[in-house]
Amino acid sequence: MRAAPRISVLLPVWNAEATLPACLASLRRQTETRWECALVDDGSTDASLAIARDCAARDARFEVLARPHRGLVAALNAGLESCRGRFVARMDADDVMHRERLAAQAAVLDASPELAAVGCHPRLFPSAALGPGMRAYGRWLCSIDSPARVREEAFVECPVAHPTLMLRGEKLRELGYRELGWPEDYDLVLRLLERGAQIGVVARRLISWRHAPGRLSQTDAAYAPARFTACKADFLARGFLAGSEHYGLWGYGGTGRALARALLQHGKRPGVIVELHPRRIGARIQGARVISPAALDRELGLPLIVSVAGATARAQIRAELAKRGFRETCDFLCAA
Repeated sequence: MRAAPRISVLLPVWNAEATLPACLASLRRQTETRWECALVDDGSTDASLAIARDCAARDARFEVLARPHRGLVAALNAGLESCRGRFVARMDADDVMHRERLAAQAAVLDASPELAAVGCHPRLFPSAALGPGMRAYGRWLCSIDSPARVREEAFVECPVAHPTLMLRGEKLRELGYRELGWPEDYDLVLRLLERGAQIGVVARRLISWRHAPGRLSQTDAAYAPARFTACKADFLARGFLAGSEHYGLWGYGGTGRALARALLQHGKRPGVIVELHPRRIGARIQGARVISPAALDRELGLPLIVSVAGATARAQIRAELAKRGFRETCDFLCAA
């Protein structure tokens, strides 16, 4: 029996013939050579399986698992069963690794036993396909550079791009992937944080993360904005808001309204709403009194959710709350 490698790369593939060769080549170029790749072909109808098998015939570190098409979560869990490495690195078939990706992330996990996982910064490409929203998202991801920042930003969006994650094998095997009608990667990150795990970040662009119209995150209903909101509400209700039926909500724009509706499904209602709009102040929304930021008092005793979409506005609110003695992740959370 072969000795277990240091790193297992978990790579699901479905109809990726155009991008798979570059993905596999980037893996073979890694400066860290003690890896295996569990490549799961999820019933591809193009040449993906043939490309994968040809690569495996030339490099024994690749194991190809061919399965009927059952979807991403099933493919991930099937591949995970074959991962023998101390660390498991995620990779998607349309992305490309920097040659030092595996070495850099494994070195951090070796040096930091308190970390359950580590991500890295992505480089989104091709540039011509990126609209203003995706460019802003890429900048936001690259602003997250520590376990504390991962936890603070966890309910704004998924704070670590899934293809950049490297996890301790035993932790990932313990949790696995779940299919609950919302993003399986975000669900995994929130479950890790819910259990008190720390997720680090290598502040280098070690993955070229392809943005394309056909990407699963752009086409599958599980990745629609409403499903992200449902995922956030589920974890908030049993975590940050577990001890209170009511909460304070700063911001009642589109993101705040959507989150409030989702939280209502869990029996959580706003007790007070903080708004800037002068015509809203003094009114009631969902039975909650609308107040100005100046009237917000820590002695209200409610957990506070800041549901404001813009990063600049959130930074200003964070600074104001810190000045008043509010502690992020204890007294308030940002959830855009």
